[in-house]
Parts: sequence; structure tokens; C-alpha cells
Amino acid sequence: MQKGVYVFLLMLGTASILFPFYPGGLAVSFAQTISLPKPRLDGTVTLEKTLQERRSVRSYRDEPLTLTEVSQILWAAQGITEPQRGLRTAPSARAQYFIEVYLVAGKVSDLPPGLYKYQPRGHELLKIAEGDKKADLYKAAGQASIQKAPVALLVCGLSDKAAGNPTFMYLEAGHVSQNVYLQSVSLGLGTVAMAGIKPDEVKRVLNLPEKEVPIYVMPLGKKG
Repeated sequence: MQKGVYVFLLMLGTASILFPFYPGGLAVSFAQTISLPKPRLDGTVTLEKTLQERRSVRSYRDEPLTLTEVSQILWAAQGITEPQRGLRTAPSARAQYFIEVYLVAGKVSDLPPGLYKYQPRGHELLKIAEGDKKADLYKAAGQASIQKAPVALLVCGLSDKAAGNPTFMYLEAGHVSQNVYLQSVSLGLGTVAMAGIKPDEVKRVLNLPEKEVPIYVMPLGKKG
């Protein structure tokens, strides 16, 4: 450890707080995780009905989503369905999982606006940045539906993990988006998979890691 620097890690509820002490003062950084409500495993709408009613929806009511609705959508996208092996709701080549899913939250009951990364293990959100980032995402993606949606999902591929065959991450993103579509129908929500985005600009405005490639933006809300 560098001379003059001492790090203490405190676990307070779901918040991990790092206190690095420097000779000139105190710097504090927060890495907060938020536990999500448990997903429902037995819905009231049949799979056949969701397939029949699946449509791309670009107009949303100006109403917040609940944390329970967000939880269900994220579980459908990448939730763990077989804990021992870590298998998920969406198939992946060789079960390698080449996808990261972010939540860009604007209006969600009991969740502050911000950028969050979904953590399948533990079914929780990792806060990446505070504040409503949808305006930044809209400017970078150039898709008007993002503005009115209470939230948007960002589906990213892990380019380093898929370096041997980048096709894998794009195929998996398609599986994820279809799960989100069908789960949205069962919840009475609407979404659309937007691939016509500017990946480098999205990565820049949201300050994403270099290895992560934005593939889809999926605005989500109650159908307008």
C-alpha cells in the first residue's frame, strides 16, 4: 500500500463505502448496490398471448414504473435461472455470457434517477452514476422515444470476451431483447429495440468501459 494511504471498507446495509485517507484530506467514493424485489416466476399471461401481442412501442405515458416492474424486466433480460451453474434466462454460446445490461432510470418509484448496471448474481443494481442520464442518452442515440420513456435499458456486448467470434455477443443481444419484449407484454408495458444508435457516442456520454460495446437501447414504459 502506498505510504500515507490507508483504506477502510465499511459495509453499511447494501452500500459499500470506501474511505481513502490522503495526507492533504479525506476523499470518499461510494459503490452502492440496490437489492431488487424477487422476480415472479408464474405470470398471468400465457407465452402464446405475449407472442401474439408483441409489437415495437415508441410512445409511452408520463408515468413512473415500479421497482417491481423494473426487477421483472431485468430478470427476464439476464436473470439467473440455475444458480449452481449460473445459467440465465437468455441463451449464450457455450454459456459464456457476452452481455451486460444497464438501466438508465428516470422515473422509477423508490429508485433515484441514475445509471445502474444489472448484477445477475444477487439480482441487484450497481449504481454507476447519479442523475437522469436519459437526456445524454437521447443526444447520443438520436432516438426520440428515449425522451418520454421513464427508463431505458442499454444492452452492451463484451468485446474482449467475444474477441474470438464477435457474432456471439450480437446474437445474445437479440435473445435478451426478445425476452424483454415478451416480459413487457405480460406486464402491460411497451418497448422497442433500437439498434440505429451511435455506439461510440453512447459509450462516451455514459462513460462506459472500453471493452463494452452498446448494441441496443430499449426505452420502456406504459404504452401511450
